[in-house]
Parts: sequence; C-alpha cells; structure tokens
Amino acid sequence: MRAGAKGFLLKDVTLETLVTAIETVHHGDTYVQPVVTEKILKGLGNLETGFYSYPQPEGLSEKELEILRLMAGGYSNREIASSIHKSEGTVKNQVSSILGKLGVRDRTRAVLRAIDLGLLG
Repeated sequence: MRAGAKGFLLKDVTLETLVTAIETVHHGDTYVQPVVTEKILKGLGNLETGFYSYPQPEGLSEKELEILRLMAGGYSNREIASSIHKSEGTVKNQVSSILGKLGVRDRTRAVLRAIDLGLLG
C-alpha cells in the first residue's frame, strides 16, 4: 500500500466483490477485503521500503534526465525512442547508463531513487 496500491483482493473473490473493488478504486478510493485488512496493517509495520543504491549517484546528463522523466511516465524504450527521435538501441544504452549512475538494478528503482533525490519534479 505504501508503494501505491489502491486495493487488495484475494484471488477467490466473487464477481460482485471484484466489480465493487474496481468501481471503488476507479473513483479514487481504496478497497481492501475486510478479511485481510488486519493482516495488511500488521505487515505494513514490518515492510522494508528501502533498497540498496549508492549514496551519491553520478550526475545525469540533460538527455538522461529527459529519458528518466519518460521512464517515470511509464513509457517503453520504443516509445521513448520515438519521442526523442533516437533509435531504440540508443535509448536502451542510455537507460543502462541511468541505472548505473543511480546505482540501481531496474527501471522502477531508478524512478524511485530519482524521486528520493529530487530529480523528478
């Protein structure tokens, strides 16, 4: 939930419960089945939110920051390449460079690290 989930259902829910949950989340509210609410709340206290990264990342170029912003927007490498008029291979190389400079292993952690460092927004 801390990571942004807006609902939680067990996989054996009824169709009626599923529809209710979807409508609830669509309207901006949170939906958690009562049977799991207590377990989730207890689990949140034990949840590790940090992840390993280098304390002081190497600076990102303006192009890398632009790509990082597009990554944060959920764009694929192909969509980013089209947006910045570069090849998909070039974008893949730049994404790898961003991951290395931020000291993280994947795109999600790169975006989270960038937010933590104040690089996005």
